[in-house]
Amino acid sequence: MKDWDAPTPVAEWRARDVVDHLVTWLPAMIHGGSDVRFSAGPSADDDPVGAWIHLDTQVRELFEDPAAAQHLHSNPHTGQDRPVPDVVDSVFTGDVFFHTWDLARSSGQDDALDPDMVHEALAGMSAMEEMLRSSGQFGQQQPVPKDATEQEKLFAFLGRDPRWEAAAG
Repeated sequence: MKDWDAPTPVAEWRARDVVDHLVTWLPAMIHGGSDVRFSAGPSADDDPVGAWIHLDTQVRELFEDPAAAQHLHSNPHTGQDRPVPDVVDSVFTGDVFFHTWDLARSSGQDDALDPDMVHEALAGMSAMEEMLRSSGQFGQQQPVPKDATEQEKLFAFLGRDPRWEAAAG
């Protein structure tokens, strides 16, 4: 990324806001349901790359630690008493996947995502549409043209304009 203040397909979020979202909500959720603690790192406002690297390092260490599975997380939205690494994998991996697209679109990079993951995400989320829509975490379904790819359908489902492009400038 060259411009961390560039707009993204997520209304009202700049690129650094996407990073801030990723580096703040996961620690807050995990802290709220377990004894696992992620240490604070740089602010995404000041250093989005450093903020991401700091959290990414801790998440990787969590997955590499065989004892991490002994730490349980309990939350009505993620399930009761699940190993913390399982919770991180089930909720954070998808969020990073979706926001990868946002940052790629924002910076004009290749936004092609793994087609199998796209298919699985769209199928799984479509099956839970009523619950997901009522959560308020996703925007309103966006229209897609008849020739839309499955990836475009996924991001339209998530409430983004699947053909959004950053303004030239």
